[in-house]
Amino acid sequence: MAQRAQYENSNEIGVFAKLTNSYCLTGMGGSQNFYSIFEAELAEHIPVVQCSLGGTRIVGRVCVGNKHGLIVPSTTTDQELLHLRNALPEGVLIQRVEERLSALGNCIACNDHVALVHTEIDRETEEIVADVLGVECFRQTVAGNALVGSFCALSNNGALVHPKTTIEDQDEMSSLLQVPVVAGTVNRGSDVIGGGMVVNDWCAFCGLDTTATELQVVESIFKLQEGRPANIASDMRNALIDQLA
Repeated sequence: MAQRAQYENSNEIGVFAKLTNSYCLTGMGGSQNFYSIFEAELAEHIPVVQCSLGGTRIVGRVCVGNKHGLIVPSTTTDQELLHLRNALPEGVLIQRVEERLSALGNCIACNDHVALVHTEIDRETEEIVADVLGVECFRQTVAGNALVGSFCALSNNGALVHPKTTIEDQDEMSSLLQVPVVAGTVNRGSDVIGGGMVVNDWCAFCGLDTTATELQVVESIFKLQEGRPANIASDMRNALIDQLA
């Protein structure tokens, strides 16, 4: 199921939240409304944790994680780290890394098996990502953008990427990730996919401006629709791409 949400009038859900198959982080402060939308949908299955990282609320952009682990930047305080350790499930590893490109969420996109990383990220950080998250890492760009985490959203079922990603690039990413890849938008035409939505294997949250067509594409590529015919989604996706063209 794909839902719409908003953080204090901002549609950039992926900036203020991090969603995986074993936990969900949301930015501290802000409106309780934002947190409660996630809690209503997820609380039965996984913990929803309000936190800050390095004193900021933009948790979705500065950390990277999957069901196996969570990697946070060096600016994270000991108190924040302790709060996360106490709140997250036991099997989830948490690791702090020293990395020049400290907005890890912008530089790394991952699911539970594969990670796409910024082409200039440290070799050491890449190894930590591989170890802590239990993934295979590939250095990659999305439509010529080095910030892979900003311009694509990944789950174990599919990937949504920047609308100007070429067919060749989509095919290459699809073979790396072993999931179907589709180009599209969120938040009424925004190409910042990672910043505009969060997704795991059974639900997705997009900004309040996301159109019905975009929402349908999201539900289709991430296989979130319950028993709805798939061809509707491909028609909708073509309509989206026609509009962009």
